[in-house]
Amino acid sequence: MLLTRRKLLQFSGGMGLNLGGLWRAQAQGIVQTTSTPVKACILVFYYGGPSHIDTYDMKPDGPSEIRGEFKPIQTSVPGLHISEHLPRMARLMHKTALVRSVTHQARLHDSASIHALTGRPLEGPDRELFAPQPQTFPSYGGAISYLNRQNPAETPFATVPFAFQNVHPVPCQGGGFLGAAYDPLLIDVDIKGLKYNVEMLKLADGLEPQRSRFRQELLDQIEYSSPDNIRLKALYHRAHKLLSSQKLKSAMDISQESKTTRVRYGFWPAPLPVGEGGGGGNGAEMGMAREMRGQNMLMARRLVEAGIPFVNVHDFKQQGQNWDAHYKCFNQHKSFLLPMADQGLSALIEDLDARGLLDSTLVVAMGEFGRTPKINGDGGRDHWPDCYTVMFAGGGVQGGAIYGASDRMGAYPSRDPVTPGDIAATIFWRFGFDPATEIYDQTARPHRLATGEPIKSIFGMV
Repeated sequence: MLLTRRKLLQFSGGMGLNLGGLWRAQAQGIVQTTSTPVKACILVFYYGGPSHIDTYDMKPDGPSEIRGEFKPIQTSVPGLHISEHLPRMARLMHKTALVRSVTHQARLHDSASIHALTGRPLEGPDRELFAPQPQTFPSYGGAISYLNRQNPAETPFATVPFAFQNVHPVPCQGGGFLGAAYDPLLIDVDIKGLKYNVEMLKLADGLEPQRSRFRQELLDQIEYSSPDNIRLKALYHRAHKLLSSQKLKSAMDISQESKTTRVRYGFWPAPLPVGEGGGGGNGAEMGMAREMRGQNMLMARRLVEAGIPFVNVHDFKQQGQNWDAHYKCFNQHKSFLLPMADQGLSALIEDLDARGLLDSTLVVAMGEFGRTPKINGDGGRDHWPDCYTVMFAGGGVQGGAIYGASDRMGAYPSRDPVTPGDIAATIFWRFGFDPATEIYDQTARPHRLATGEPIKSIFGMV
């Protein structure tokens, strides 16, 4: 369950490191061994599954049915090449680390997203969920909120600009068995106004601040005995706290940014009418709120500046109108997907760096899987969880590092396979939490925080 305006109103009323990459980074003076925990994480989720072979793990020496149409370009790290359609990110690869051997077995969007964003596979068979299903394991932001519950941030966890869905919202975006108290605050988008809905934090008409404080004092005097009522009281307190937060209201008012900054992050054309574009009327050109894909990154930076420890950015909302390029993959990527992603992510990394926030903020960019090495009969690539790439930036990463590798076709890991559990462990470890820490569900059963091990070598540690 995401904490929306309606709910607020209801509540108120191995080493593995590529040595060449490490040596190049050392030569540029950018290697820093780190042990200081990060203060924040921005997780950018490219829903639908970007093609790893057409972005950060190209196979220029492979056969045409594998390598595709795109050409590799040199990056800021000597010897490291990425797609020609990521020119801005190519200039920033000395600030990133690539994990090119991520692998799991979930081949459908719902089960793959659950595995990717909780670090745990969906129980039962690989499947799409055609009926609503409660979330089991918590998302990373939900777990971080729980782990910091004794000293919580004013807003511990936020999602921009919507919950994503296939048939129904995918159950991997909130607190899961930890409870609704660890769900994110949803910062929803105002597409027509090219802004975000700061109005959600305004008090209802006729409800003055003094009256709201009086209600809070009355709430504090009520004795709650049952566990459900105690949890409800905690949600009431959270809602009142959010409604009185001037810091959050200011952060959500993106109009405070200069025109130059907003243009640097990017504005994009509105969704195209059905049948126009080149994605068959069912691709990224139809994506909801695609105008604001770059602005979502800017909002994430503002939320981190406001002290929010974990921010999820969902790049697309609806399955089929996202990165799921089964049809005309190359036109989809070069026309509707990569230019926006390149501009927004590069602006975020540069902006965090310029503001002195990059070392203390971990940026993770990933989809739920990659795409098939072999191009299909419609000029597209299909689902491929067997091997794909996840990018890390900031948070103490060793710039230019590459962990793991895919085989010559980009089909399977040839070295150092990495699971979503390892990605989860890496995120928690960078916040200073041992992945072996136990968390407890509503029946007091213990669960390990993450099933994998952190990829310490991309941070210069063994």
